[in-house]
Amino acid sequence: MAFTSQRGLRRFAAIPAVASLLLAAACSSEEAAATPGVTSAPCPGSAHTDRGCIYLGVLSDLENGPFSALGTSMHEGQLAFWNRVNEAGGIGGYDVDITSYTRNTSQDPRMHRAEYEAIEPHVLALAMSFGTSQTIATLNRMDADDMVATAATQWSGWNYRSVDHNLVLSAGYSYCTEAVTGLDWFAEHHYAPRDIAVVANRGNYGSDYAAGASKWAAANEATIVARIDTGPNGEVGNQDGPVREILAAAPELVLLATGPAETAEIVGKLVGSGFTGRFLGSVPTWNAALLKTPAAPALTALYNYMTPVDDWTGGSIGAKHAREATTGEPANFGYSLGWAISYPLKALLTAAAENGDLTRPGLRRGAENLAPDGEGMVAIHPAGADAPDLSREWSAVFEPDAQAPMGARAVEIGYRGATLGRLGLHEPCTRL
Repeated sequence: MAFTSQRGLRRFAAIPAVASLLLAAACSSEEAAATPGVTSAPCPGSAHTDRGCIYLGVLSDLENGPFSALGTSMHEGQLAFWNRVNEAGGIGGYDVDITSYTRNTSQDPRMHRAEYEAIEPHVLALAMSFGTSQTIATLNRMDADDMVATAATQWSGWNYRSVDHNLVLSAGYSYCTEAVTGLDWFAEHHYAPRDIAVVANRGNYGSDYAAGASKWAAANEATIVARIDTGPNGEVGNQDGPVREILAAAPELVLLATGPAETAEIVGKLVGSGFTGRFLGSVPTWNAALLKTPAAPALTALYNYMTPVDDWTGGSIGAKHAREATTGEPANFGYSLGWAISYPLKALLTAAAENGDLTRPGLRRGAENLAPDGEGMVAIHPAGADAPDLSREWSAVFEPDAQAPMGARAVEIGYRGATLGRLGLHEPCTRL
């Protein structure tokens, strides 16, 4: 399948909403039938003329947003994943297309919803819905449309069927449990922090992460001495305010749930002002491009970040398959993350095809009893459970290293801490 070029990604991401209607009409009149997104005609560009096509949508930050580097790399991982599926025989007599209805939403909830409405008539499901508030803004429409989506967001609410209405597939941990496990690892490998500051983006991402930090602190006799809301520099201008608050609070550890640009600014300015504590970041805080900023020495010396997936050079079956599916080293770890979060939807599509129910309601019903295999690359909660099985979760810990692939070295893969099992979590750490 010729879906994977970066030039093709830019071209499809730039197609305006109105053009999607023309493209859909050209593909097949079957898309207007009772099964949107499933046609007997081959996928565009497919060499498999004996197969039909399953169209999946992508709504992501691919350009001009605070996480566009991560979103683009995750999309490339998903492209490689589904190309491998197609090369291995497809699903139930169909290839899978995730390029025709790829749209850039620049991390804007209004744009996200508008682009959803434009592609909705033409796709069976969403291969990616990037961002927590962005997906939440679309959830009521998804509910009405029986639209299952893969979450490119780790909000804890996606692990509870009462919240996501059995529509949002996820893999790995939540931001909340990431903070809990990360602090356990930090206490074991650096020092047990007594005074902690949390700098977090406003919204469900930052709030969920900060809630996990607060739960860990309460369980481990620590104190959150500063809980600081911020946002992308495109919204707030700079991070001088958080830097001032941290210096005044003088914590031993700063937790970060921001974007990578804000991470570099906060770490660089704090260390330049004499701060001697360390930093621990959520998965979206890192990008290898930070090693080209003035903050690189401080980040290399004092910062770790967490991810829910195996290292690019890892030994899991999934990591091996992800490496084999591309040529050269990806731009950042988002490639592996995009690959890993695709396992649940593949399992769901496969089961629906086997049951002869490859429809939106069929996918939604099928998610109730889904137990996807992450090939050792990522921990996946049973999709139909009322609550997550926290005993399945593990984390990967990284530190910046200019000599390592994608600028970071895995310190530990598969880490499980002691605190998570003591918290008795039975609901999302933050609510809508």
